[in-house]
Amino acid sequence: MPLHVPPAPAPALRSVLAALGSPTAVHERHTPTLRAHQGPLTAELPLPVHVLDRVIAGGRPPRTRLTAWRFLIRGGDRFVAAADTRLTADGWTFSHFFEGPYVAATERALRQAESLGTSYQPRLLSVPELYMLTLWLHGAVGADPAAGLPAAADLLVPLAPAPPGIAAYRPHPVSELLPVMTHRLTPPALAGEAAA
Repeated sequence: MPLHVPPAPAPALRSVLAALGSPTAVHERHTPTLRAHQGPLTAELPLPVHVLDRVIAGGRPPRTRLTAWRFLIRGGDRFVAAADTRLTADGWTFSHFFEGPYVAATERALRQAESLGTSYQPRLLSVPELYMLTLWLHGAVGADPAAGLPAAADLLVPLAPAPPGIAAYRPHPVSELLPVMTHRLTPPALAGEAAA
């Protein structure tokens, strides 16, 4: 089943395309692969980036908030970088380009998700306290990509590098992985109170 990649806000895409056309933005020192690439670059696969907030023991639902739209930047036959946009008072604007393991990990997880037997809306879910990024496969393919919480049946695919004890690229139902994350994020004193 195909993934239903949501369209990014037009200003976010325009800002990334403008940055790709800017020698100053493309030639940042922390993006050597992007800087060295010869030939055209394209922005593809826009993914809304949500941050998981308020993971609390006791069964209360977590909160998420949309923080960015991320585009994978293709150069030739592979993705060489990613671009993030952020929301400002004037709308969505280009934030920065970056490289590193999450670019290839995102591509791999998206390819893997394409082979699943169910349709999903792909998103990214960041858990900063665990230094963890997951591909969030949301079951409501027509949902507003800027809103919503992870549903129990949604899948989370941890990207590499994943935290110790959590397997990268293994799809986990939210109902299975969220308790693991909650346990890791709950201070020991609070975990004892929740169990009582």
